[in-house]
Amino acid sequence: MSKSRKRKRLLQDDGGDSKSPACNGSTISGGDPYPELLRPTVDECRDVRDALLSLHGFPPEFASYRRQRLRSLDGHDTQCSVDSDEEEESVLDGLVKILLSQNTTEANSQRAFASLKAAFPKWEDVLVAEPNSVENAIRCGGLAPKKTVCIKNILSRLQKERGSLCLEYLRVLTVEEVKTELSHFKGIGPKTVSCVLMFNLQHNDFPVDTHVFEISKALGWVPKTADRNRTYVHLNHRIPDELKFDLNCLLYTHGKLCSNCKKNAARPKAKVASPDDCPLLGFSGLV
Repeated sequence: MSKSRKRKRLLQDDGGDSKSPACNGSTISGGDPYPELLRPTVDECRDVRDALLSLHGFPPEFASYRRQRLRSLDGHDTQCSVDSDEEEESVLDGLVKILLSQNTTEANSQRAFASLKAAFPKWEDVLVAEPNSVENAIRCGGLAPKKTVCIKNILSRLQKERGSLCLEYLRVLTVEEVKTELSHFKGIGPKTVSCVLMFNLQHNDFPVDTHVFEISKALGWVPKTADRNRTYVHLNHRIPDELKFDLNCLLYTHGKLCSNCKKNAARPKAKVASPDDCPLLGFSGLV
């Protein structure tokens, strides 16, 4: 695959890059682009959440983030909580994990991050390392040259502007301030920002990846002509804050596992006909 095609795939997965208008606050936030579309309703969101939870259980790969969120809502300091031995992931670690997860499998992205940390235990080591060395460490995650440039750009900017390789200062910022701050980092698009907000900063945000996007269109929650950015804004207006985290994790998981929803995304002629195979078939738009 050519470098230009690889770049296109990466940007499509994240909805753009930091130079794109889609990454500024006025586009990925603000007024609902579909104010007359009164879906999804609160009941729909809850029913879909419950149906997918019944089918899949809560996805184990997101369980630690869920526990951190619950502790945060209970008023505990998640970094110093005596109620759990689970150490909270740093914001910078979380951001890099999200970048490495783009256009690859969960298993490959986890291997890439583990390989990166094994080769370079400290972010300072990554900052001064030769790009080829970093690429070799994360090659198993795919798009290693592009992701290396992005990671090193983040570290360079942090060192230059903050004097340290740390993003913990984002924890005290508002959602809009976080979006503005992260939009300054080259290569970070709206979906990555939204994931950091939801997973690492415990904000009530609703990222729109490919799976969430396709299922939302199939359910009629957004128009068929909707793009990812408008879908993000509309769903964040319509979905209750208390349902966003679980519903998002479950839609993502279901999109990966359900053959029917994968087929919907590919628009085939054949469809799985039984709600026993896909509980979403019982909801408007997928029957």
